[in-house]
Amino acid sequence: MTTTPSDPWSAHYADGKEFSPLGDAERRLLARHVPAPEGGRALDVGCGLGELARFLAESGYQVDAVDFAPTALDRARADHPETEGVRYHVHDIERDPADQLPHTAYDVITLRLSWAFVGDRTRVLNRLRERLRPGGVLCVITPVADTAPEDRPGIALDEAEIDLLRAGWTSADRHDADGLAVLLLSGPVPARATCADKGKPAPHALTGAGVVVTDHRGRVLLGWSVRGVWELPGGKNAADEDFREAAVRELAEETGLVAGASDALIGAFLMDSTHGMPRLTAAVRVTAHTGEPRVTEPHLIRRWEWHEVADLPALAQPLFTPSAHVIDTFWPGLLADLPPVHRYPVAPEAH
Repeated sequence: MTTTPSDPWSAHYADGKEFSPLGDAERRLLARHVPAPEGGRALDVGCGLGELARFLAESGYQVDAVDFAPTALDRARADHPETEGVRYHVHDIERDPADQLPHTAYDVITLRLSWAFVGDRTRVLNRLRERLRPGGVLCVITPVADTAPEDRPGIALDEAEIDLLRAGWTSADRHDADGLAVLLLSGPVPARATCADKGKPAPHALTGAGVVVTDHRGRVLLGWSVRGVWELPGGKNAADEDFREAAVRELAEETGLVAGASDALIGAFLMDSTHGMPRLTAAVRVTAHTGEPRVTEPHLIRRWEWHEVADLPALAQPLFTPSAHVIDTFWPGLLADLPPVHRYPVAPEAH
């Protein structure tokens, strides 16, 4: 039997467990900053037992409350069978297409105590932005790392993750509600992809591979670096190692994904410079792999995410320059205004 991500949460709710109740400070902030307009519609993501959804309905919203744990919704319906204005739906915000949501646009979208558990945050955030009506608000309520229990660090966001979440909005207000951060985000800013380096590298013959790997839906894997850039898997060659071998080794070491050298195709060699040193990068595409991406080098990468290719030109944070050039090799013209590079395409028969 295949285990799905919702299974542990379904067991959590089936055992009668709950989460911290909606506090008075949260209620006051929501009432003040996201009052329901006439005909207002709300989406509560990761609704659990529906307490926030019911509060929004009492405030005047028609609420779609979604969660990927069916037992949570069963309990919500059983405990509050006559809540007017709330409809519960089983929906996995990470894995189910956004067009399966009940409505195309909402005045407010809420995520309470759930954002820290989202893996592909950038992609999910982009899809939620698209579901906001003009003037709509995305409200994220989250524990913060400084006040989270030491034995449960995974439930909270640190300041770097909060800053990342707030980027790309014309308004990104933050409030405190009894130790929880309440983030009110509105006015998505159209963004253009930018590039940045990560600092001066250690002395080295700067040769390596940048690896494009996609999932079954064609989404490309990027890592959020501790140095504040998005980057592809990849790295420097070891002694006597060719670029394809380096690509699959680095992929395994950095992400846990396993591929063979025969699954790695070189699309081009790219030469630029950094801090006065020449840099040669092989643009490699891995066509088959096994496993699921995980952070194996937390001192370098904070997390891995699958990104929609179409979202890459509008990333709110910069791409590592060699990664941008590698992406441009396989999706030419996708990224505008890239720094200069010498590109040497490799003919298919030369792979």
